[in-house]
Amino acid sequence: MIRIGIVGCGRILNAHLQGYKKLREAGVDNFRITALVARKEEDALMFRRRGEGPPPRPPVLPPESGDPLAAPHTYVSDFQDDVEVHVYTDYRQMIADGVVDAVNDFTTLALHHQIAEHAFAHGLHLLTQKPLAISVKAARRMVETARERGLTFGTFENVRQGRFTRAARWAVEKGLIGEPQMALIGSLGGLWSPDKVVADTPWRHRKLEGGGGGSIDIGVHQFHLLRYVFGEVAWVNAVARTLEPVRYRRDEQGHIIQEVPVDVDDTYLAVAGFENEAIAQLLWSWGGHGAALEIPGAPVFWGSEGCIKGGQLFDDDGRATPLLEHFEANLSPEERERFFPLGLTDPFAIQQLDWLQAIEQGRDPETSGQEGLHDLACAFAMLESSVARRQVTLAEVLSGAVNAYQAEIDAHYGLAW
Repeated sequence: MIRIGIVGCGRILNAHLQGYKKLREAGVDNFRITALVARKEEDALMFRRRGEGPPPRPPVLPPESGDPLAAPHTYVSDFQDDVEVHVYTDYRQMIADGVVDAVNDFTTLALHHQIAEHAFAHGLHLLTQKPLAISVKAARRMVETARERGLTFGTFENVRQGRFTRAARWAVEKGLIGEPQMALIGSLGGLWSPDKVVADTPWRHRKLEGGGGGSIDIGVHQFHLLRYVFGEVAWVNAVARTLEPVRYRRDEQGHIIQEVPVDVDDTYLAVAGFENEAIAQLLWSWGGHGAALEIPGAPVFWGSEGCIKGGQLFDDDGRATPLLEHFEANLSPEERERFFPLGLTDPFAIQQLDWLQAIEQGRDPETSGQEGLHDLACAFAMLESSVARRQVTLAEVLSGAVNAYQAEIDAHYGLAW
C-alpha cells in the first residue's frame, strides 16, 4: 500500500482528487491518501471529508470550460474511508511523522525544489505539479538527487495523456503526415486579458514566486506537446514582454479590490527549432485589449505529406479524415492499453496510475522529472533569448551557460551554478 501525502490544497486539487477517485472506481486499490498539507489548516479541511470543514472556494472558471481548475469540488472521503487523513500546516512535520511513502506536490512553484529536497532526503517518492521548478538549476538538482537516491520522480503534466496529444503523436509516428516540418501553437488574449490576475493567484505575476509569467505557466504545456509530437527542441528565438505592468482583482460588481504589480511577462512570441530540423512558432498573451485572437485549427502540425489541423488529418489532395476517429479505429490492443490503461481517459487518473505503477516497479513515470526539466528549459529559453536578444540553444540553458534572466532567481534561493 502506497501512502500518499498531498502538499498544497488549492483549486487544482479538485482535478487531482477526481483522478484518484476514477482510479478507485476502476479497481485500483494500491494507494491511500494519508495526509493533506496546507498553509492554513482550514484549506486542508476543505478537502478531507464531505460534510465537514469550510465551504468550497468559489470557482474561477465555469465547468463547461473543461479547464482542470473548473473540476467539481471533491473530498478524499468520496473515494476512501478506511484510513485516517492527517492534516498539517508544515510539510516537514508530515514527513517527520512518517505517515507517507510518497508525496504529491501541488504547491506554488517557488516551493517545489524545497519540498523535493526534503522528500528525497527522507527516501520519499515524488510527483510534482508542472512547471517543475522555479529555475532550470533548481529542476536539475531535483532530477539529479532523485536519480542518485533511486527514487521515483515524476512531473505532473496533464497535456501528455489527452486524447488529441496521444493521437497526434501516434499519427506522426505512423508516418501519416510524412516527416515533421512545421508547427503552430497558441493564441493572443482571452480569459485573463487585458489585466486580470490570472486564476485569482497573484504569485503568478511575481518573478521570485512564479519564475516567469505565461512563458513558464503556459510555455511548459506548449513545449511538452511540441516535444512529444515532433521531437526534441534544439534552439529557441523569442521576445517576451510585460504589456500590463499592473493587474487587478475585482469583485462581482467590477470594483478593484487589489492591485498586483507585475514583474514577469504576459506575452511572448517565439520560434523553436527541433533536432530533426522541423520548426515551430509559439505565441501567447494574457494581455491584449479589445478582441482576442484564436488561431483556427491550432495547434497545427505540418509534415512532408500532409498535416494535422483542427482535429483533422489532411493529405495533399485536401482530403480530411477525423484524427480521433482514425486513431480510435486503428489502435492495436497493446497501444490502447498503453495509452488508456484500464479504459481510463481522464489524464489526471492516467498520470497518477503511471506514477503509482512506477513506484511499485522501481522506475520513473512516462512524464518523468527529466521530461519536466526539458519542458522547463524550453520555456526559460524564451526568456533567456529575449534578454540576450539572440537565438539560444537548449544545451546552453540546461548547462547554465545562458542564465541572465534566471540569475536573480538562483541567487535568491541559493542555487548558483
